[in-house]
Amino acid sequence: MPDELAHLLPLVLPETEFFWTSGRDGRLRVQSCRSCSALIHPPKPRCPDCSGADTENRVLSGRAILFGFTVNERFAIPGVSAPYVVAEVALDEDPSVRLTTRLVECEPRDLRLGMPMEVVFENVEDVWLPLFRPIAGGLEPVELPEDTIAPGDYAKHVRPMLSTKKFEDDVVLSGIGSSRMGRRLMADPLELTIEACERAVADAGLSFDDIDGLSTYPAGGVETGHSEGGVTAVESVLRIKPTWYNGGGETFGPGGSVVAAMLAVSAGLARHVLCFRTVWQSTHDQLIRDGSLAQPGMSRISGQMGWSMPFGATSAAHTLAQTAHRHFSRYGTTRETLGWVAINQRANAALNPTAIYRDLITMDDYLGARAITSPFGLYDCDVPCDGAVAVIVSAADTAGDLAGTPVRVEAVGTQILERLEWDQSTSTHEPQVLGPAAHLWSRTDLRPGDVDVAELYDGFTFNCVSWIEALGFCGIGEAKDFLDGGKNIARDGVLPLNTNGGQLSHGRTHGMGLLVEAVSQLRGEAGDRQVLGARVGVVSSGGLTPSGAMLLRVDQ
Repeated sequence: MPDELAHLLPLVLPETEFFWTSGRDGRLRVQSCRSCSALIHPPKPRCPDCSGADTENRVLSGRAILFGFTVNERFAIPGVSAPYVVAEVALDEDPSVRLTTRLVECEPRDLRLGMPMEVVFENVEDVWLPLFRPIAGGLEPVELPEDTIAPGDYAKHVRPMLSTKKFEDDVVLSGIGSSRMGRRLMADPLELTIEACERAVADAGLSFDDIDGLSTYPAGGVETGHSEGGVTAVESVLRIKPTWYNGGGETFGPGGSVVAAMLAVSAGLARHVLCFRTVWQSTHDQLIRDGSLAQPGMSRISGQMGWSMPFGATSAAHTLAQTAHRHFSRYGTTRETLGWVAINQRANAALNPTAIYRDLITMDDYLGARAITSPFGLYDCDVPCDGAVAVIVSAADTAGDLAGTPVRVEAVGTQILERLEWDQSTSTHEPQVLGPAAHLWSRTDLRPGDVDVAELYDGFTFNCVSWIEALGFCGIGEAKDFLDGGKNIARDGVLPLNTNGGQLSHGRTHGMGLLVEAVSQLRGEAGDRQVLGARVGVVSSGGLTPSGAMLLRVDQ
């Protein structure tokens, strides 16, 4: 294997060396708890099942069943040309433990979920990558293992409210603003941020002298095109001298910056918090292609991605596509089911002058589009773009002084119930969706039938399918029927969905653009795409990473 693969190798640490060097003698090893015998993967200093600290590295049979797979057509890794198959396998010794891997010595058309597999190691430098192949002899597939918590049972595991007082009642969403948005704007991302912030402040009828808090997702630099530099960069321009500020990625999805701001206002740390989100990925990528911006340095991969990228799982698409495949297998969902989501978003975008893609698409267009990673095609994926959005969280007692209609927050859903490691989490729904959805409904007397408009995270079409079922707009496994024909999610349907075109057509703002759209709808300010009589809206943010949901309303 050529040395150029080195930059996609995992960072080998003392506690993980046993796994990455197992192949030296051809035997797969996984950490195990001596107290309860549970397998632990990825390795940890304590057993998640019994909290025991006495662990060993157990030699396994190297056999597994095929738990998920996706045929990658779009992405590339050095030394391995597309198409290739990214997969998850469930270990024979404990099928609840899965490894992300790459399949070899197989034809994608012959793969079936539940097929028996066996490990085969590939040595690159000091790492032995555990790849898998079908076991010879044509053994019959078996049933996939069930999740520890059934998709419909998450409400049973939600912690009850600690008091009848809700911090949500202490705040309103007072102002929204968006910068210009487009593909490859070649604009300073910080300038886009200031545009959005200025418009949000003006929309609320405030001045920057009134702003005493800043909150953003994520924090940090501009290296990936997913930030303008965070609070540090924005404060260096605005100089508002905040009494409270916040920035970070480990929060309730991109909307976590808004939830944090709500908590700060409720606690009395600030009166008006300016929350902002900026992306400039399309310009960033173009500058790299032009040679104007240096390609990020290649190094060993650490953290969660170190367990997936070495096998070619370089995108969230590779994880979510496998989850979609299992949903297809268990519930009869089809590519057409996903297609109705994409078609609906484009129909809404056609009425939105700020949307990047506005031409209508048909089911034939959707099904015939370029493959990305099965079952996802081009129209299943959101649009990298440049733009910024801003939302102001204000104290509820300022509502009478605001320029526009204040939007109230009825409830938030933030509890983590699913496992955070992508390949160890929920099998048929996007991870970090079922838990926050169940938590949301525990904090309100409103029900799914009260919702007039839904702005649901759609990095991929299947995100929407997961959120629709998790939030109870149809039963678990019933999305195929609910979405069939697209009528239920149209602007005049029972659940108007992603009315601005969503990230699939309006542009990828990682969920914050959906929050801005929800506020516009509830105020009755959405123009040609307005849903008549919209008084209650739900917004979701993220998934795969920790995520959250918010239920919004306007006073009658």
